[in-house]
Amino acid sequence: MNTHQRFTLTQSQKMMVFILSMSLYGLSNMITELIPKFYLGPIELSVEYFAFIPLSLAMIFHPLYAAIGASLGEVIFGEIMLGQFGGIGELEKFIAFSLAIFIAGVSVRNPENKKQVALGAMVGVILHQFISMSVDILKVWVGVEELEAVEGLAESVVVIEGLAFLNDVLFSGILFALLPTLYLVPRLYGKIEPLLGMKPRKNDLQLGLSDIVTVPFVLATVVLGSLSFLFEYLSETTFGWEWEAPLVDRFGEWIVFPMMAIPVIVALVVVSYLVKRKGRKDTDGYSEVV
Repeated sequence: MNTHQRFTLTQSQKMMVFILSMSLYGLSNMITELIPKFYLGPIELSVEYFAFIPLSLAMIFHPLYAAIGASLGEVIFGEIMLGQFGGIGELEKFIAFSLAIFIAGVSVRNPENKKQVALGAMVGVILHQFISMSVDILKVWVGVEELEAVEGLAESVVVIEGLAFLNDVLFSGILFALLPTLYLVPRLYGKIEPLLGMKPRKNDLQLGLSDIVTVPFVLATVVLGSLSFLFEYLSETTFGWEWEAPLVDRFGEWIVFPMMAIPVIVALVVVSYLVKRKGRKDTDGYSEVV
């Protein structure tokens, strides 16, 4: 039986990718809090996230650890440190975003192939936004949340959420996910890994769609998507609870700037540690079956 080999990272390297993704994406979430929103009639134009950070790390390094790290970074740096936490509802965001970034990462077999990178980036964004849209629609349909009508649009949850989905995909998805990822990944691949004491993964794997989209893979995706709705549903019932300390409202947006130093320090410490480990013996083993 043929097996497709892909590079592995040591446990310490996986943890470093996890922490790096967590700190960098957490920092970007703090930055998005400072970016104003613009409105074009009933359509809101806002920077939802800088998804190119976890997408690039997932495609170059390790999809799973980059995905989970970014999701946890959003919760810690983008929510808790800014004085807000959605309780069990945060699990919906965690699962949906982790799943989307992971699928985007594993779908790219050759980081130097711009077509694969572009497809992977858009698949990740579309899947994440589709899960979020579906959850919001289902919450209204099952009656745990009321429809928030938007002036100028039909009072239909499908229409409202559908337009929000298109807006997020076409605006944030292209400007802050597709284009930066398409620029960074082919240029960083093979260059950033040696600087951090790692070897680039092989880029000559020829896998078809059927090798990636297997029955267990589809079932796992459906189960995780269903769990994300379940947790969001529970957050709207008596099981839900939220914690909020309105730091920005109380002290102003300037309070975000000193807090931004924390993920920056964490990222610098991780990079410094990896650079110091460059050339050590435990960075030479690469053989992971995907």
